[in-house]
Order: sequence, then structure tokens, then C-alpha cells
Amino acid sequence: MTGFGREKLSFEGFDVTVEIKSVNHRFFEFSSRIPRAFAFLDEKLKSFCQQSISRGKVEVSVTVENNGESDITLEINKAYAEAYIKALKNIAKEYKLKDDIKASSLIGNNDIFVLKKKDTNEQYLTECVMTTASGALKNFIDMRAAEGERLKEDVFARADYILDKVAFVEERSPKTVKEYRERLEQKIRELLGDATVDEQRLITETAIFADKVAVAEETVRLRSHIKELKGLFETGGAIGRKLDFIVQEMNRETNTIGSKAQDVDITKTVVDIKSEIEKIREQIQNIE
Repeated sequence: MTGFGREKLSFEGFDVTVEIKSVNHRFFEFSSRIPRAFAFLDEKLKSFCQQSISRGKVEVSVTVENNGESDITLEINKAYAEAYIKALKNIAKEYKLKDDIKASSLIGNNDIFVLKKKDTNEQYLTECVMTTASGALKNFIDMRAAEGERLKEDVFARADYILDKVAFVEERSPKTVKEYRERLEQKIRELLGDATVDEQRLITETAIFADKVAVAEETVRLRSHIKELKGLFETGGAIGRKLDFIVQEMNRETNTIGSKAQDVDITKTVVDIKSEIEKIREQIQNIE
């Protein structure tokens, strides 16, 4: 399910920003964008997100900025500096050069200056990041909950539309049997002329056709699936995979109705139902 959540908090020594975003995916897939020095946070963030997110392609970004004293110090390698200065003086003396050694003469020598970064307190930093991540996850969940309500309304509207179409199929199906009998009787009379129509044979053929095109079982199951689909939205928790299964079963029943139908109006209705089921399938990919 798509979603986004962001939180920025200030702590003693750090400003921490955490962003959580996700796109549709059948399963839970995690990736992170974390400074290399804080790579130890990756698994902690993955476990933390997985407690609340069951599926989706989730990406977590973490930014940590220093907001106090610099965490970088510049130290002088005194022994090396003294040896370097002594060497310069010896060169000047030996080659009768002007001894004009200045501090600027030493700047270009990288071995004299040692750049050091203060050690990071992993436990403290972890607490700062996870606290910020909690806020980002809450915002992420709130956004998805609001979107979920909109998706629920859309899915329910499409489900009701399908129920209307199912009602039409249930009403139309018995009429196709009656129409078949009338067409069959008319064709027999055209072939036999004034001869008497075998009523029993007519009844038998009509019964065979009625059994062949009967879709009552399928429409009942389709109604049951729609009822179950709506009910899942009231249960709470992760329902995405269950919805996937129910929609698959709805599609199965609709296909069976279509294969049995020998009526243009029912066939057109089946196409409409399948179109709505496909739209529902697309929508529930956005549901946890």
C-alpha cells in the first residue's frame, strides 16, 4: 500500500530526520538509505517497520546532522612536525638558503595534521533515531488509514454495483429457459408442420438446457464472497492477502457464469462484472 510519513526531532548533539514511504507490493520488502557510519541501524529499523507494516515495498531514509559542537577535531603530529621543521632548517643551512619557515610552509604537508572524528555513542544515537522513526511511522499509518477509508468507500460502491448486476443475472436466467423452450417448439412445428409435438420430449430438452445454463449456485456464492469482502473491512488488521483470495474467487464464479451463459444480455453483464472485479483487484493492492 502506498504511504508516506516524516518526522524531524532535535536531540542533544543531533538533528534526526526519518522518512518512511511505501509503494504497492504483494509482500513486505524493505530497503534503507542510511549514512554508512550508522549502518548498524538497518536491521533495527526493518524489524521496527515490520511490526506495523505487513506488505508493501518500504523504504526508510535517515538523516543525522550535528547541531552542537563539531564532531571533527584537527590534531597535530608534533613529533613529525618537529622533524619536518628541523629538516627544512638543515636544507636551508646546507644550501645557504634564507631561513624563512612560516606556519604556512607546513599547511601542504598532510602528515602533520590528523583529522579525527569523535566516536559515536551507538546506544544514544539508536534511541534518537528510533524515537524519530516512531513519529514517522505514526504519520505514515495515519496517512494510510485516511487513504484506506477512501479505498473502502470505492470498493463498497463497486461491490454494490456488482450485486445489482448479479440480481439482473438471477432475474434474466430463468427467462432464457422459457425463451429456449419457445424457440425449440417453434422450430419443431416448422419442421413437422401439422404433426403433433412430442410434449414430453420438449420438456426433456428444456430441462437439459435449464440444467446446462443454471447459474443459481454461482450467483449465491458470488453474493457470499461480496458479503465476506465487506466484512473483512470491519475486522481491522492486515486484510490485504485475504482480499486477494476473495477477489480471485469472485472472478472464478463470474467466469463460470460467463461460460454457462447462452444469452447476449447475460454475457454483456458478465463483462461488466469482470471489469468491476478487476478495478477492485487494483484497489486492494493499496490495502494492508
